[in-house]
Amino acid sequence: MTPIVALNNVTVKYDNSIALQNASLNIFSDDFIGIIGPNGGGKTTLIKAILGIIDYSGEITLAPSLYRHSERLIGYLPQQSNFDRAFPIPIIEVVMSGLQSERGFFNRYTRQDRLKAMQLLDITGIVDIADKTIGEISGGQMQRALLCRAIIAEPKLLILDEPTNFVDNSFENELYTLLRKFNEQMAIVMVSHDVGTITSTVKSIVCVNKTVHRHDSNIITQEQLDNYDCPIQIVSHGHVPHTVLAHHDGDGCKCGHSK
Repeated sequence: MTPIVALNNVTVKYDNSIALQNASLNIFSDDFIGIIGPNGGGKTTLIKAILGIIDYSGEITLAPSLYRHSERLIGYLPQQSNFDRAFPIPIIEVVMSGLQSERGFFNRYTRQDRLKAMQLLDITGIVDIADKTIGEISGGQMQRALLCRAIIAEPKLLILDEPTNFVDNSFENELYTLLRKFNEQMAIVMVSHDVGTITSTVKSIVCVNKTVHRHDSNIITQEQLDNYDCPIQIVSHGHVPHTVLAHHDGDGCKCGHSK
């Protein structure tokens, strides 16, 4: 199978500091990849390189199937949005703004565009706030709206950077169910700090700590993480690993953890 994204010896530097070194990775059309690694290890740098929004050396090739005419079919949900929460834009227009590369800045949205946006808002459980402005809603509701925005143009690749930020526990479970459904139509790459949760959702894992190692399974052991030079610790309760702690020194554990 030909990859839809192929990275070959990609290196990213910030000033004189290497954030990513000689990274090679193939992403295929049916992939659901979970990206894990320590803070500052290069996870976000990796996806920004794929998106082409930072400079890099090496080669990144996007397959023709990732394009519709001149439009690139990649959806992106960043850790933090750049929307000014004081700007009085309704949620439905936030969602439809994901069509700008297809419609252009000055073309009006169609009735079909609004219908598609409303359907996505309904799927994510926030159709009742469609006409509210972004300053009137919670962070979790905004995150759901931005997910709708990321997929409204029907991308072939969806990239998510910590998508459960600001999201309550009940929607977190719904989100992973939705993503498994979306994966039937698109490849998904998701950055997460929570190894235990994503291993029940993704198909394969990529460990990033300046270098990149792909593990073609959603089952990963502490020994494998050590072999991949991925200094994070799986913590298990019963038979299911459910959280990940940052590497730390000293007598007491001062790092936080998540469910």
